[in-house]
Amino acid sequence: MKIKNTLLLAVVAVMVLTSCAGQTPAVPTDLPPATPIEPRAIVIGDISDDPAEVIEGAQPLADYLASQLSEFGITEGKVRVASSIEEMAELLAKGEVDLYFDSIYPATLISDQTGAQIVLRRWRFGVDEYQGVIFTSASSGITSLEQLPGHMVAMDAPYSTSGFLLPSVLLLEKGFTLSGKERYDDPVAPGEIGFAFSYDDENTLQWVLNGFTAAGVTDDFHFDVAFPEEAKSQLVELARTEFTPRQVALIRSGLGEELVQAIVRALTTMHETEAGAAALEPFQTSRFDEFPEGIESATARMREMMELVNAIRLP
Repeated sequence: MKIKNTLLLAVVAVMVLTSCAGQTPAVPTDLPPATPIEPRAIVIGDISDDPAEVIEGAQPLADYLASQLSEFGITEGKVRVASSIEEMAELLAKGEVDLYFDSIYPATLISDQTGAQIVLRRWRFGVDEYQGVIFTSASSGITSLEQLPGHMVAMDAPYSTSGFLLPSVLLLEKGFTLSGKERYDDPVAPGEIGFAFSYDDENTLQWVLNGFTAAGVTDDFHFDVAFPEEAKSQLVELARTEFTPRQVALIRSGLGEELVQAIVRALTTMHETEAGAAALEPFQTSRFDEFPEGIESATARMREMMELVNAIRLP
């Protein structure tokens, strides 16, 4: 009797299991629908008075990044051109620009104003770092920095790393006094070095060659490569500044961490692919990479230099 009952229970168990295996699990009907990812663009920002030229150079990079970020709902790349560093800071703060590339001085200023992150180095013109050059003309008779007090120096612009900050720091740390002037022909006191902004490296070169200023400053690319050979033969190098990253990449605040990391991956690997390298070429960039010494170390010295130049009286 016991054996019959046991067999009966076993048969029932098998029937129940077989019946359950053939059933389709019930699907809950009260779950909320999945939130769709809203399509959007990845926007690269730049500062220029020639938007067409900037867009031509940066659009391939914007398109490439969009192709790498589709999982985040990014469907296209755009380029937004601002007319000033103040306008660019406003666009980043409002979230209307996602990525911005510049030398480390204006980039740090914008980072402090907007919360944008400095994330990578940009190898512009194929180099990872650069320096400023202080130079004069052979006809000036000036052969050393010690002869500059009482004279005028042509600098690039107030937010220029190589054309203002680096040479100013070099001169300040050597004990010279700097005084900003409205015009290159403004008077300069005997104990100070005056400076006026030319707002263009070619203007600086011409001011020096024409004797409008006793000296000028530029970056090593212009001095070593870009200036015409005929002009360079008439120049005398007085000093070179310390090196600093050639350019950096900023990502605006407010983007999700996963998207930020995806952008960083796309930028740091694009030189390894045919499509990525093709997009880098018109952007005058060979690659992006991380700071060898870390971002904090790279920006610490910049903040020291910024403290020094903050004390200079600008025009």
